[in-house]
Amino acid sequence: MMVHAADALECGHRRILIRTVDTDVVILAVALANERSEELDELWFTFGTGKNRRYIAAHQIAKALGPEKSRALPVFHSITGCDTVSAFADHSKKAAWGTWNAFPEVTTAFLSLASTPSELPDGVLSTLERFIMLLYDRTSTCCDVNVLRKKLFSRKSRSLEYLPPTRAALEQHIKRAAYQAGHIWGQAAIAFVSLPSPCDWGWMESGDELEPLWTTLSEVSKSWHELISCGCRKHCGGKCRCKKAALKCTELCACEGGC
Repeated sequence: MMVHAADALECGHRRILIRTVDTDVVILAVALANERSEELDELWFTFGTGKNRRYIAAHQIAKALGPEKSRALPVFHSITGCDTVSAFADHSKKAAWGTWNAFPEVTTAFLSLASTPSELPDGVLSTLERFIMLLYDRTSTCCDVNVLRKKLFSRKSRSLEYLPPTRAALEQHIKRAAYQAGHIWGQAAIAFVSLPSPCDWGWMESGDELEPLWTTLSEVSKSWHELISCGCRKHCGGKCRCKKAALKCTELCACEGGC
């Protein structure tokens, strides 16, 4: 759709209408309206079906957001969940948008991934890590998502599915988001694109198919003993689960590692 819209602009058309029911197309239309604002007067799309069908002005949304946020929008959309990148459980787009507004510094990181990035710079990864931590805990002062994950698990009794990902898993997630938003969507208006191997961007081959590379950490079955904790509230005696496993008590234990 973006290829045809760009071609229409090349042919001198300054008012374009796109019909879609896909949120991804809406995001790309806003980005295109921003990128080609000098050639484009109006870019509209009809969204929804039946009684829910409505006309939305992508050019007005792009103007309201401003050039930086409009260009960063596909990366934000990809990182927070799209067709090819998983979302964060129990954290909506609305919550993520609020986090973006509260942490505008992440815009620079989004922009660095908006167009065919060659790698994930450490500075960008750290900024995005901070963004995700604020998404899970707006008052957090942590600078390490692994530390926050441990804190939420041990202090706030969060179930595993509602914890932030480990840093290793988050890095692969960001790579998949960068591949989708920067390499694929970043060339959405180009007829013949050049794409790097997805296996360098958070995917792995499984036979003739691609599967997400969720993490580079070892399986939990190989490190299960690290999750053992005891319920001893005083002195850890012979019934202590940690002592039975020949392990030291940790902050996960009721004794908080004091024994």
